[in-house]
Amino acid sequence: MKGKIVLLLFILSIGINLFMLGRWLLVEQWFEATDEETIILSEMVQKTVESEDYKRLAESEDVIAINTDINKAKGGVFPYYFNVSVRTDQQTYLFSCSDEECSTMEEYGTTYSIYKDESPRLPFSE
Repeated sequence: MKGKIVLLLFILSIGINLFMLGRWLLVEQWFEATDEETIILSEMVQKTVESEDYKRLAESEDVIAINTDINKAKGGVFPYYFNVSVRTDQQTYLFSCSDEECSTMEEYGTTYSIYKDESPRLPFSE
């Protein structure tokens, strides 16, 4: 009986460790920012707000939210796998570094925005 419990705990421990390793290899390593990358993304948000593309955008549409994203799995090189999304009431605009030094940010695409069909989430109300 004691041997079966030890074997069960051993198998359970191996399973949990394999799950955690798999999650790190498949998700966290590619899509979650490290502490250093979080700082870089924060600085990229500031550069985005200072960019000419953003200023032009802010004049013509209501900016609702700014979000950061990292995707190392898409095949780009540093710093091109970092993205800043600017959500407006019309659509979401994607910004990325314009060069390898990331001296300025530029708009490189757009996506659908939920705010085109829905109202903003704040203030909270029922």
